[in-house]
Amino acid sequence: MSTLQEVIGSIELLADEDKEQLFEMLYQRRIEERRAKILANAQEVRQAFKERKAKVGTVDDLIADLSEMLVSYLC
Repeated sequence: MSTLQEVIGSIELLADEDKEQLFEMLYQRRIEERRAKILANAQEVRQAFKERKAKVGTVDDLIADLSEMLVSYLC
């Protein structure tokens, strides 16, 4: 497996146009990875709502729930 320095060295040997194309491809792939993670998270949340494992509330409700959990954990 190549080390990061080896990869960087190989990239430096590319023509400027090829570097730009590589960077654009990597950028687009990173965007798609993020989108896939967001979608997976959204599907997980939707499933939790269907199974009634998720709650809806305000930030204050969340803080109160977390405080209760912390007190229960420490006792």
